Amino acid sequence: MAEPPPDPPTPQPAPDPAGGSGPGDLPGQPASGNPAGESGPGDPSGRSGPGGSAGRHDRAGRAGWRAELGRLAEVTGLVGLVVTQPLLDVLGRSPDFFLFHRADRGEILLLMALVALVPTVAVALLGALSRLAGRTTRSATHTLLVGLLLAALAVQVGRHGTPLRGVPLLLLAALAGAAGAAAHRRWRAPGRALRLAAAGPLLFVGLFVFASPTSTVVLPRGEGGATGVAGPGNHPPVVVLVLDELPLVSLLGPDGRIDAARFPHFAELAGGSTWYRNATGVSGWTPYALPAMLTGRYPQRESAPHYSQYPDNLFTAFGGLYDVRAEESITRLCPPSRCEQPVSPEQGMGVLLRQAGGLLRQVTAPVDSRVDPEDSYRERTRAEAGIDAAEPVPADPKFRWDSLNDNQPARFTSFLAGLRPASRPTLHFLHLLMPHSPWAYLPSGVRYDAPDDLPNDGDGWTELARRRHLAQLGYTDRLIGETLRTLRATGLYDQSLLVVTADHGVSFTPGVQGRGMDAIRAAPGEVAWVPTFVKTPRQRAGRIDDRNWQHVDLLPTIADEAAIRLPWPVDGRSARQTPRAEAGKVFYDRPGQPIPITGGVPAPIAPPAPHPLVGTAVGDRPTDGTARVADLADFGAVDPDTGRLPAAVWGDVPDEVPDGTPLAVAVNGRVGAVVPVVPRDAGGRRFAALLADDRLFHAGTNRLDVYRVAPDGTLRRLTLS
Repeated sequence: MAEPPPDPPTPQPAPDPAGGSGPGDLPGQPASGNPAGESGPGDPSGRSGPGGSAGRHDRAGRAGWRAELGRLAEVTGLVGLVVTQPLLDVLGRSPDFFLFHRADRGEILLLMALVALVPTVAVALLGALSRLAGRTTRSATHTLLVGLLLAALAVQVGRHGTPLRGVPLLLLAALAGAAGAAAHRRWRAPGRALRLAAAGPLLFVGLFVFASPTSTVVLPRGEGGATGVAGPGNHPPVVVLVLDELPLVSLLGPDGRIDAARFPHFAELAGGSTWYRNATGVSGWTPYALPAMLTGRYPQRESAPHYSQYPDNLFTAFGGLYDVRAEESITRLCPPSRCEQPVSPEQGMGVLLRQAGGLLRQVTAPVDSRVDPEDSYRERTRAEAGIDAAEPVPADPKFRWDSLNDNQPARFTSFLAGLRPASRPTLHFLHLLMPHSPWAYLPSGVRYDAPDDLPNDGDGWTELARRRHLAQLGYTDRLIGETLRTLRATGLYDQSLLVVTADHGVSFTPGVQGRGMDAIRAAPGEVAWVPTFVKTPRQRAGRIDDRNWQHVDLLPTIADEAAIRLPWPVDGRSARQTPRAEAGKVFYDRPGQPIPITGGVPAPIAPPAPHPLVGTAVGDRPTDGTARVADLADFGAVDPDTGRLPAAVWGDVPDEVPDGTPLAVAVNGRVGAVVPVVPRDAGGRRFAALLADDRLFHAGTNRLDVYRVAPDGTLRRLTLS
C-alpha cells in the first residue's frame, strides 16, 4: 500500500528586518526563518538554483541587508530627535551665534552636516560592529542602543513636561528607555514608527536652512539700504560705544547719581555730556535690541540681526557721506560694501564645534538650563589676537604689572587706534561685550578663571554673580576712561558727537535673575533702564534730561546731530524734538509683542555690603574641620606677569556644616571675602568667593586659608585639600 504523501512544511514567519524577535522567537535563539548568513540543510540534488543552497544564501543575504537598513533607519530617527532637532533648533533661532564667530556659508553648512550625520554614523557604526560577535549580540546591541536613545529623549521630554530634575528625572528616563526597548523587541509597531521618524533629520535640516532666522545668514540676500541725505549744518565725527548687559542701577550711588568713587570715568563722562537718565532699551536680547537702536524701529519680526533683514540702518544711512569704522559683535548690520570688521572674534570650525558641543550638553542635561548662546560670547584680548595696544598702561596704583594691558579687549584696542582726525567725517562704532558675562575681569584688568556652570541664581549665588558683574563693570569703567583720554589726546573730543550707552540691563533680583520675562515683570528697573550719555560737539557742561527716552530714539538723535536726514520713517523721536508726552514705555521679549512697562528712573540698589571681616588680618587660628578647594595648586605659583590671578575660589565642605554658615576666605593672612555655605549645586560646590582686591596677592607662593566663622565671630581654620 502506498504511503501517504508527507505533510507540507509549516510556514515560518519572516525574520524581522529590524533584528527584533518575531512571533515564536525566544531570546537567545535564532530568529524564525532562514537566518541571514547561515546555511540551511543542503540541497539533496546538490544543484544550485532557486530552491538550492545558493538561492537560500542569496535570500539570506538580502534579508540581512534589509535588517541592517531597518536598524539604520531606527537609529537615524532616534538620533535626529535626541541630537539633530534640539541642536539645530537652538542654532536656527540664534543667528547671532554664527555672526559673532564670523562663520561663512560653507562653515555653517558644514556644521549643520556634522550635526545631522556624525552622531548617527557613530551610533550606527557601533551597532554594525557588534555583528562581528554574531546575530544574537547584534540584536541585543541594537535593542540596548534603542533603549539608551529613548532614555535620552525621555530626559528632554521630562524636563519640559514634568517638574522632575536631576537624579529623579534620570531614573524616570531610564525606566522609560527600558520599557521602550522591551516594546521595541516584543512588537513591530515601535520599530516601524522609528523608521518613519528617519525622515525627521531631513525635515530639521530643511527648516534650519530655509525657515529659521539663521536662514538669512546661510542664504543672504542683497545689501539694499537707503543712503541718508546730507542736511544743512556741520557733519561732526561720530563716536558710538554700545556696552552690553549694563543696568543703570549698577552705576548709581545712594544719591541717584553716578557713583564717582567706584566708577570715576562714567562720572567724568556724565559731567561733560547729557545724561538721559530715564532711558530704556527695547529688548533684553541683543539680536532684537541693537537693530532697534540702529534702525529707529521697534522689533516686529524674528529675524537675523543682518543687513539683509535690516537694510535701513545707521551704517547704510551714514555710508554715503561718512567713512564707517564699525566693530560689531553679534550683529552684522553694516554691509561689507560700507565697512570692514577690523578685528574678528575667535572663529573657525574648531570654535563652532566646541561651542555647539557645549550647547548640546545644555539641551540634553537633566537639569534646568536657559540655553542662550550669548553666554558663551567672550571678547578676545589683544594678546590673544596678536595686536599691539593702542595706549600705554595707565599710571594707576592697581596697574602694577606691565602685562595687564595684554588683557585689553582686542576690538577695543582696534577701536581706540581708529580714533584719529580724518579729512572726511567718520563714524566710529563699537559694540563691546562688556560688562556682559562671562565675568572674567577684576576692576584692575586682571583676569581670573571660574567654572562656566557656576549658578547665577539661588542662595549665595545671586550675590556672587552681582559681585562678579560689578567687578567687571569696574574694568569697563577703566575702558571708558581710556576712550575719553584718547579722544582728548587726538583732539577729537571737543568736535565729536560722542554716544555711550548699553543695549539692555540684567536682573540680579533673587529668584528672577537674568533678562527673561520673569525678570522683566519683577525687576524692570534692572532689565530695561540703561545708562545713556550723549555729548554733542563743543559741549562743555553736563546736564541731566529725564525725558521718556526709548532706544528707538538713538538713531534719530544721532542723525539730527550729524545733519543727516533719514530716508525712512522711524518709531523713535530725536532728542532735538519735543519729548514724548506719554510716560509709558514698551519692552519686547519677542518681536511684535510689546509689553507695557511703567515707572521712572529706578532707585539705586546698594551694592553687596562688605563683611566686617573683609580686609582684616588673621593670625594663627585653631583647626576645626575640612574643606575641598578646587585649583588649590594655583596659589603655589602665582605669576603676575601673566595678567591672571586665582581670584575665584570655590569648593565643598562636609554635609554636617549647616547651610548659611559663613566662611572667611583669606590670602596671605588677610580676609578677602566672606561667603555663606549653600546647598550643593549641580557641580558639587557648596561655596564660592571672588577675591576682587588683587593687592592680596604677590608673586610666587601665596597662602590660601578658609575659616569657619562662629556666631560669636571667632574663626576656626579648615584643613584644605
